[in-house]
Amino acid sequence: MDGTNEAPALPLNYEGVVNLVTREYPGLSGRFQQIARFFTQNPNAVALESINAVAAGCGVHPSALVRFAQHFGYSGFKQMQSVFQTRLATAAPGFRERIGAIEIDLSRNPSHGNLGFLRDLVVRDIATLQGLLDSVTEDSLSDAAHLLKDAETIYIAGQLRSAPIASFLRYVLVMLRRRVVLLDPAGGLAQEMAAAVSDRDVLVAVAFRHYAREVVAIRDAAAANGAPVVAITDSPLSPLAKHARVLFTIPEDEYSFSRSLAGPMCLAQCLAVATAALLQPDGGGTPRIPTVTGSERDRGRTARQRRA
Repeated sequence: MDGTNEAPALPLNYEGVVNLVTREYPGLSGRFQQIARFFTQNPNAVALESINAVAAGCGVHPSALVRFAQHFGYSGFKQMQSVFQTRLATAAPGFRERIGAIEIDLSRNPSHGNLGFLRDLVVRDIATLQGLLDSVTEDSLSDAAHLLKDAETIYIAGQLRSAPIASFLRYVLVMLRRRVVLLDPAGGLAQEMAAAVSDRDVLVAVAFRHYAREVVAIRDAAAANGAPVVAITDSPLSPLAKHARVLFTIPEDEYSFSRSLAGPMCLAQCLAVATAALLQPDGGGTPRIPTVTGSERDRGRTARQRRA
């Protein structure tokens, strides 16, 4: 036998499973896409919990997990789960594990009422920020900063929950004297403006579930023109991931009211600082990002010196 008819080998590590699922994700059914998102965002839960618990987290019947695993060539959920279990030997703690550890530290002084709400939000934000350190690499930050430094124009798209991140990025990048265009929905011209994005520019696209359709459309238009895309989103299965030159994923659990902005806002701040470091003439010292109030103060000081 020449082996040409043999089925491809099943992935034996978590990265292989994620790559396989990501490659086939667009063609999966809605139910399977739902499972895929949970699997990629909660690998430790998939590794450690029972099939019933994982199914509850996915919002499906346990039999759907069996069919999902079989779709990718595994005998069933258990065999696919074993791949996730091998990951735990070297993996950093997952989101729920980080929350559990922080809550143990805080359990000596439990809070109730509104202060309890604040405590729960802070616990989740701390866990998210710890996870951010595990997921972001030096190369991705450096690549994104160079794109922001060298682009003729920086276009930014972020709506709904992502709008504050997009607005903040516009503010700090403008203060760094970069040419910035915020593709907001005002006037209904964002997609038409995105058609002007060229390969000399860069698009920063920010979207989380349930991904704003206009932001995805803007990404498509920019990518079609050859523009590099820096995507800030929550999963490698996000529609923003497809054409991203640099991809940042910040997975989070659902909040009872709203999902936190702590992780993506911290990442946006870091991108600004990394860009400022590249723009510093001497290339040393702590990067400085000017502020509007600081600039006004400096202008006033200069005017007083001239009058003197």
